[in-house]
Amino acid sequence: MRIYIAAALLAFTSLACSASESASGSFAATQSCEAFSSFAKRTNPGDIKVSAGTSYTVREINKVDYDWVRIEVPGAQPALRWVQRECGKPALEDQQASRLPEGASGAVCSAANQQDSYVLAITWQPGFCEHTKYNGKKPECDAMNGGTLEAKTLSLHGLWPNKKECGTQYGSCSGQPFALSKDTIEKIAPWMPNFFYERTFGAYEWNKHGKCQSLPPDDYFIKAVSAVRVVNESEVGKIVLGNTGKSIRVSDFFDKIKARYGEKVADTITLVCTQHKYLQEIRVSLALDFATDRELPQLVANAKPAASRAVGCADEIYVEAAGRN
Repeated sequence: MRIYIAAALLAFTSLACSASESASGSFAATQSCEAFSSFAKRTNPGDIKVSAGTSYTVREINKVDYDWVRIEVPGAQPALRWVQRECGKPALEDQQASRLPEGASGAVCSAANQQDSYVLAITWQPGFCEHTKYNGKKPECDAMNGGTLEAKTLSLHGLWPNKKECGTQYGSCSGQPFALSKDTIEKIAPWMPNFFYERTFGAYEWNKHGKCQSLPPDDYFIKAVSAVRVVNESEVGKIVLGNTGKSIRVSDFFDKIKARYGEKVADTITLVCTQHKYLQEIRVSLALDFATDRELPQLVANAKPAASRAVGCADEIYVEAAGRN
Protein backbone atom coordinates (compact mmCIF):
# COMPACT_ATOMS: atom_id res chain seq x y z
CA MET A 1 0.00 0.00 0.00
CA ARG A 2 1.38 3.40 -0.93
CA ILE A 3 2.45 5.55 2.01
CA TYR A 4 1.94 9.26 1.52
CA ILE A 5 4.70 11.50 2.87
CA ALA A 6 3.84 14.31 5.28
CA ALA A 7 4.31 17.04 2.68
CA ALA A 8 1.66 15.48 0.46
CA LEU A 9 -0.75 15.12 3.35
CA LEU A 10 -0.32 18.74 4.40
CA ALA A 11 -1.09 19.83 0.85
CA PHE A 12 -4.76 18.95 1.38
CA THR A 13 -6.86 22.04 2.03
CA SER A 14 -10.24 22.56 3.65
CA LEU A 15 -11.65 22.62 0.14
CA ALA A 16 -10.38 19.09 -0.43
CA CYS A 17 -12.03 17.96 2.79
CA SER A 18 -15.35 19.44 1.71
CA ALA A 19 -15.14 17.34 -1.46
CA SER A 20 -15.05 14.10 0.48
CA GLU A 21 -17.15 11.10 -0.52
CA SER A 22 -19.93 9.65 1.61
CA ALA A 23 -19.17 6.06 2.60
CA SER A 24 -20.47 3.34 4.89
CA GLY A 25 -19.11 0.10 6.22
CA SER A 26 -16.41 -0.71 8.75
CA PHE A 27 -12.79 0.07 9.49
CA ALA A 28 -10.97 -2.67 11.43
CA ALA A 29 -7.89 -1.06 13.00
CA THR A 30 -4.75 -3.19 12.72
CA GLN A 31 -2.49 -0.77 14.60
CA SER A 32 -2.73 2.17 16.98
CA CYS A 33 -2.89 5.41 14.99
CA GLU A 34 -3.85 8.99 15.69
CA ALA A 35 -7.44 9.94 14.89
CA PHE A 36 -7.60 13.52 13.63
CA SER A 37 -10.55 15.88 13.59
CA SER A 38 -8.77 17.50 10.63
CA PHE A 39 -6.14 15.50 8.79
CA ALA A 40 -4.99 18.59 6.84
CA LYS A 41 -4.23 20.52 10.03
CA ARG A 42 -3.31 17.41 12.05
CA THR A 43 -5.57 18.50 14.92
CA ASN A 44 -6.39 15.79 17.44
CA PRO A 45 -8.46 17.03 20.42
CA GLY A 46 -8.00 14.64 23.33
CA ASP A 47 -5.02 12.89 21.68
CA ILE A 48 -7.34 10.15 20.43
CA LYS A 49 -5.99 6.98 18.84
CA VAL A 50 -7.74 4.01 17.27
CA SER A 51 -7.11 0.70 18.99
CA ALA A 52 -5.74 -2.31 17.12
CA GLY A 53 -8.33 -5.07 16.90
CA THR A 54 -11.30 -2.68 17.18
CA SER A 55 -13.83 -2.12 14.39
CA TYR A 56 -15.23 1.37 13.75
CA THR A 57 -18.15 2.65 11.68
CA VAL A 58 -17.13 4.46 8.48
CA ARG A 59 -18.80 7.75 7.52
CA GLU A 60 -16.66 9.27 4.75
CA ILE A 61 -13.57 8.85 2.61
CA ASN A 62 -11.47 11.82 1.53
CA LYS A 63 -11.68 11.08 -2.21
CA VAL A 64 -12.60 8.29 -4.61
CA ASP A 65 -9.08 6.83 -4.62
CA TYR A 66 -8.93 7.40 -0.89
CA ASP A 67 -6.11 7.36 1.63
CA TRP A 68 -8.03 8.80 4.62
CA VAL A 69 -11.17 7.35 6.20
CA ARG A 70 -13.54 9.23 8.50
CA ILE A 71 -14.84 7.01 11.27
CA GLU A 72 -16.88 7.23 14.46
CA VAL A 73 -14.77 6.93 17.60
CA PRO A 74 -17.09 6.39 20.59
CA GLY A 75 -16.26 8.71 23.49
CA ALA A 76 -14.16 11.11 21.43
CA GLN A 77 -15.09 14.79 21.16
CA PRO A 78 -15.78 15.30 18.32
CA ALA A 79 -16.61 11.67 17.62
CA LEU A 80 -15.95 11.81 13.85
CA ARG A 81 -12.23 11.36 13.20
CA TRP A 82 -9.95 10.88 10.19
CA VAL A 83 -7.46 8.01 10.17
CA GLN A 84 -5.02 6.91 7.51
CA ARG A 85 -6.26 4.02 5.43
CA GLU A 86 -3.04 2.08 6.08
CA CYS A 87 -3.91 1.93 9.80
CA GLY A 88 -6.52 -0.75 9.23
CA LYS A 89 -8.69 -2.74 6.89
CA PRO A 90 -11.59 -0.76 5.43
CA ALA A 91 -14.61 -2.78 4.32
CA LEU A 92 -16.82 -0.30 2.52
CA GLU A 93 -20.35 -1.06 1.37
CA ASP A 94 -21.30 -0.52 -2.25
CA GLN A 95 -18.25 1.68 -2.84
CA GLN A 96 -16.11 1.73 -5.95
CA ALA A 97 -13.25 3.32 -4.00
CA SER A 98 -11.59 0.23 -2.56
CA ARG A 99 -8.35 -0.75 -4.28
CA LEU A 100 -8.34 -4.16 -5.85
CA PRO A 101 -6.40 -6.99 -4.25
CA GLU A 102 -2.99 -7.63 -5.75
CA GLY A 103 -3.22 -9.45 -9.06
CA ALA A 104 -6.83 -8.50 -9.74
CA SER A 105 -7.90 -6.04 -12.41
CA GLY A 106 -10.94 -3.94 -13.08
CA ALA A 107 -11.80 -6.06 -16.10
CA VAL A 108 -11.57 -9.30 -14.13
CA CYS A 109 -13.70 -7.87 -11.34
CA SER A 110 -16.50 -6.73 -13.62
CA ALA A 111 -16.78 -9.90 -15.70
CA ALA A 112 -20.22 -11.47 -15.21
CA ASN A 113 -20.85 -15.00 -13.94
CA GLN A 114 -17.47 -15.37 -12.24
CA GLN A 115 -18.79 -15.36 -8.66
CA ASP A 116 -17.75 -18.04 -6.17
CA SER A 117 -20.23 -17.20 -3.39
CA TYR A 118 -22.90 -14.72 -2.32
CA VAL A 119 -23.66 -12.40 0.57
CA LEU A 120 -27.27 -11.73 1.48
CA ALA A 121 -27.52 -8.23 2.99
CA ILE A 122 -30.65 -7.81 5.11
CA THR A 123 -31.68 -4.46 6.55
CA TRP A 124 -33.41 -3.80 9.85
CA GLN A 125 -35.20 -0.80 8.36
CA PRO A 126 -35.93 1.23 11.54
CA GLY A 127 -32.27 1.04 12.54
CA PHE A 128 -31.24 2.34 9.14
CA CYS A 129 -33.95 4.97 8.73
CA GLU A 130 -33.66 6.53 12.17
CA HIS A 131 -29.90 6.44 12.62
CA THR A 132 -28.27 6.71 9.19
CA LYS A 133 -28.08 9.93 7.20
CA TYR A 134 -30.00 9.35 3.97
CA ASN A 135 -30.52 12.98 2.88
CA GLY A 136 -34.26 12.73 2.33
CA LYS A 137 -33.85 10.39 -0.64
CA LYS A 138 -35.53 7.34 0.86
CA PRO A 139 -39.34 7.70 0.72
CA GLU A 140 -39.76 4.45 2.63
CA CYS A 141 -37.77 5.96 5.50
CA ASP A 142 -39.83 9.13 5.47
CA ALA A 143 -42.98 7.00 5.60
CA MET A 144 -41.57 4.83 8.38
CA ASN A 145 -40.36 7.74 10.46
CA GLY A 146 -43.74 9.42 9.95
CA GLY A 147 -45.60 6.35 11.16
CA THR A 148 -47.35 5.47 7.90
CA LEU A 149 -45.17 2.44 7.16
CA GLU A 150 -44.38 -0.24 9.71
CA ALA A 151 -41.47 -2.64 9.70
CA LYS A 152 -43.05 -6.01 10.31
CA THR A 153 -40.27 -8.07 8.77
CA LEU A 154 -36.59 -7.92 7.91
CA SER A 155 -35.97 -6.23 4.55
CA LEU A 156 -33.77 -6.94 1.55
CA HIS A 157 -30.79 -4.67 1.03
CA GLY A 158 -29.17 -6.77 -1.66
CA LEU A 159 -27.95 -10.12 -2.90
CA TRP A 160 -24.28 -9.68 -3.71
CA PRO A 161 -22.30 -12.12 -5.89
CA ASN A 162 -18.72 -12.37 -4.62
CA LYS A 163 -15.45 -13.25 -6.28
CA LYS A 164 -12.62 -13.95 -3.85
CA GLU A 165 -9.79 -12.45 -5.88
CA CYS A 166 -11.69 -9.16 -6.20
CA GLY A 167 -12.43 -8.54 -2.55
CA THR A 168 -15.30 -6.04 -2.25
CA GLN A 169 -14.81 -4.88 -5.83
CA TYR A 170 -16.69 -7.55 -7.76
CA GLY A 171 -19.57 -5.71 -9.39
CA SER A 172 -20.80 -3.33 -12.08
CA CYS A 173 -20.76 -6.02 -14.77
CA SER A 174 -22.36 -5.74 -18.18
CA GLY A 175 -25.77 -7.35 -18.49
CA GLN A 176 -29.39 -6.90 -19.39
CA PRO A 177 -31.06 -3.65 -18.31
CA PHE A 178 -33.11 -3.35 -15.13
CA ALA A 179 -36.79 -4.11 -15.66
CA LEU A 180 -39.32 -5.87 -13.45
CA SER A 181 -42.84 -7.07 -14.07
CA LYS A 182 -45.71 -5.59 -12.09
CA ASP A 183 -46.27 -9.00 -10.48
CA THR A 184 -42.65 -9.17 -9.32
CA ILE A 185 -42.79 -5.66 -7.85
CA GLU A 186 -45.92 -6.55 -5.89
CA LYS A 187 -44.24 -9.66 -4.52
CA ILE A 188 -40.99 -8.04 -3.46
CA ALA A 189 -42.26 -4.66 -2.18
CA PRO A 190 -43.19 -5.98 1.30
CA TRP A 191 -39.61 -7.28 1.59
CA MET A 192 -37.89 -4.30 -0.07
CA PRO A 193 -40.16 -1.37 0.84
CA ASN A 194 -38.48 1.14 -1.47
CA PHE A 195 -40.48 -0.60 -4.20
CA PHE A 196 -43.71 0.74 -2.68
CA TYR A 197 -42.61 4.19 -3.87
CA GLU A 198 -39.98 4.03 -6.62
CA ARG A 199 -37.50 1.81 -8.44
CA THR A 200 -34.29 3.75 -7.80
CA PHE A 201 -32.74 1.52 -5.16
CA GLY A 202 -33.69 -1.67 -6.96
CA ALA A 203 -32.10 -0.38 -10.16
CA TYR A 204 -28.95 0.51 -8.25
CA GLU A 205 -28.66 -2.95 -6.69
CA TRP A 206 -29.25 -4.60 -10.06
CA ASN A 207 -26.66 -2.48 -11.86
CA LYS A 208 -24.08 -2.85 -9.10
CA HIS A 209 -24.61 -6.51 -8.19
CA GLY A 210 -27.39 -8.25 -10.11
CA LYS A 211 -25.78 -7.98 -13.53
CA CYS A 212 -22.85 -10.06 -12.30
CA GLN A 213 -24.96 -13.24 -12.14
CA SER A 214 -27.04 -15.06 -14.74
CA LEU A 215 -30.62 -14.81 -13.46
CA PRO A 216 -32.84 -12.20 -15.14
CA PRO A 217 -34.04 -9.32 -12.93
CA ASP A 218 -37.40 -10.84 -12.00
CA ASP A 219 -35.89 -14.17 -10.96
CA TYR A 220 -32.94 -12.50 -9.19
CA PHE A 221 -35.12 -10.34 -6.94
CA ILE A 222 -37.63 -13.12 -6.27
CA LYS A 223 -34.78 -15.41 -5.18
CA ALA A 224 -33.28 -12.66 -3.04
CA VAL A 225 -36.52 -11.94 -1.16
CA SER A 226 -37.15 -15.68 -0.81
CA ALA A 227 -33.81 -15.92 0.99
CA VAL A 228 -34.76 -12.98 3.23
CA ARG A 229 -38.04 -14.73 4.04
CA VAL A 230 -36.12 -17.81 5.20
CA VAL A 231 -33.99 -15.69 7.53
CA ASN A 232 -37.00 -13.72 8.73
CA GLU A 233 -38.83 -16.91 9.70
CA SER A 234 -35.76 -18.36 11.41
CA GLU A 235 -34.46 -17.80 14.92
CA VAL A 236 -32.61 -14.75 13.54
CA GLY A 237 -35.85 -13.02 12.63
CA LYS A 238 -37.50 -14.08 15.86
CA ILE A 239 -34.71 -12.56 17.93
CA VAL A 240 -34.80 -9.23 16.07
CA LEU A 241 -38.57 -8.91 15.88
CA GLY A 242 -38.96 -10.10 19.46
CA ASN A 243 -36.58 -7.43 20.78
CA THR A 244 -37.73 -4.27 19.02
CA GLY A 245 -37.35 -1.32 21.32
CA LYS A 246 -34.88 -3.27 23.45
CA SER A 247 -31.16 -3.83 23.84
CA ILE A 248 -29.58 -7.21 23.27
CA ARG A 249 -26.04 -8.48 23.75
CA VAL A 250 -24.24 -9.61 20.62
CA SER A 251 -23.00 -12.68 22.52
CA ASP A 252 -26.57 -13.58 23.54
CA PHE A 253 -27.73 -13.30 19.93
CA PHE A 254 -25.10 -15.74 18.73
CA ASP A 255 -25.59 -18.07 21.70
CA LYS A 256 -29.25 -18.42 20.72
CA ILE A 257 -28.39 -19.08 17.07
CA LYS A 258 -25.83 -21.70 18.09
CA ALA A 259 -28.30 -23.36 20.46
CA ARG A 260 -30.92 -23.55 17.71
CA TYR A 261 -28.81 -24.45 14.67
CA GLY A 262 -25.22 -25.09 15.70
CA GLU A 263 -21.99 -23.18 15.37
CA LYS A 264 -21.57 -23.56 11.60
CA VAL A 265 -24.81 -21.72 10.93
CA ALA A 266 -23.95 -19.00 13.46
CA ASP A 267 -20.58 -18.50 11.79
CA THR A 268 -22.22 -17.46 8.52
CA ILE A 269 -23.91 -14.44 10.11
CA THR A 270 -22.60 -10.91 10.66
CA LEU A 271 -24.39 -8.13 12.54
CA VAL A 272 -23.76 -4.59 11.28
CA CYS A 273 -24.44 -1.55 13.46
CA THR A 274 -24.54 2.19 13.00
CA GLN A 275 -23.24 4.65 15.60
CA HIS A 276 -21.66 1.69 17.35
CA LYS A 277 -25.05 0.89 18.89
CA TYR A 278 -28.04 0.48 16.60
CA LEU A 279 -28.66 -2.70 14.61
CA GLN A 280 -28.79 -1.75 10.95
CA GLU A 281 -28.09 -4.89 8.97
CA ILE A 282 -27.63 -8.65 9.07
CA ARG A 283 -25.37 -10.25 6.48
CA VAL A 284 -25.50 -13.93 5.68
CA SER A 285 -22.81 -15.80 3.78
CA LEU A 286 -24.20 -18.10 1.09
CA ALA A 287 -22.70 -20.77 -1.12
CA LEU A 288 -22.75 -20.46 -4.90
CA ASP A 289 -25.63 -22.94 -5.24
CA PHE A 290 -27.73 -21.77 -2.29
CA ALA A 291 -31.40 -22.80 -2.19
CA THR A 292 -34.33 -20.96 -0.61
CA ASP A 293 -36.94 -23.71 -0.35
CA ARG A 294 -36.17 -24.90 3.18
CA GLU A 295 -34.94 -23.50 6.50
CA LEU A 296 -31.89 -21.49 7.55
CA PRO A 297 -29.44 -24.43 7.90
CA GLN A 298 -30.19 -25.46 4.33
CA LEU A 299 -30.01 -21.87 3.06
CA VAL A 300 -26.45 -21.46 4.39
CA ALA A 301 -25.32 -25.03 3.65
CA ASN A 302 -21.74 -25.17 2.35
CA ALA A 303 -21.24 -21.43 2.87
CA LYS A 304 -17.88 -20.18 4.06
CA PRO A 305 -17.76 -18.57 7.52
CA ALA A 306 -18.19 -14.80 7.62
CA ALA A 307 -15.06 -12.75 8.28
CA SER A 308 -16.54 -11.24 11.45
CA ARG A 309 -19.60 -11.80 13.60
CA ALA A 310 -20.12 -8.05 14.16
CA VAL A 311 -19.11 -4.85 12.35
CA GLY A 312 -19.32 -1.50 14.09
CA CYS A 313 -21.22 -2.95 17.06
CA ALA A 314 -20.64 -2.56 20.78
CA ASP A 315 -21.13 -5.57 23.08
CA GLU A 316 -24.73 -4.48 23.58
CA ILE A 317 -26.83 -3.20 20.69
CA TYR A 318 -30.28 -1.65 20.36
CA VAL A 319 -33.01 -2.89 18.03
CA GLU A 320 -34.94 0.20 17.05
CA ALA A 321 -38.72 -0.12 17.39
CA ALA A 322 -40.71 -0.48 14.18
CA GLY A 323 -43.18 2.14 13.04
CA ARG A 324 -44.28 5.12 15.06
CA ASN A 325 -42.61 5.36 18.51
